Amino acid sequence: MKLHRVTEQLDVNDADLSASRFNNANLSGCTFNQIEFSGIRINNSNMSGILVHDVNLSGAVLRDANLSGLHITDCNLKGVLLDGIPLQDLQDAYRREKAREG
Repeated sequence: MKLHRVTEQLDVNDADLSASRFNNANLSGCTFNQIEFSGIRINNSNMSGILVHDVNLSGAVLRDANLSGLHITDCNLKGVLLDGIPLQDLQDAYRREKAREG
């Protein structure tokens, strides 16, 4: 399915959107619940204010995306890279620094 120049708000539930492509998309304020998003590609897109719950993003690539105000809670972050740095390494370094400040 192709959606081009759609201006309506999305509320997506219980869908398989694996390997989907979002290019230059304004996804701000969208809700994604129980979505299979493995292998998706999101390029140059605004994702501010989205709600993502019970979603599989394994193997996804986010590039040039606005993630302002992003909160990540109770998520499996194994293998996640942030600008090429394993997120687990960043978390570990942060925790060590906070323990030193203690």
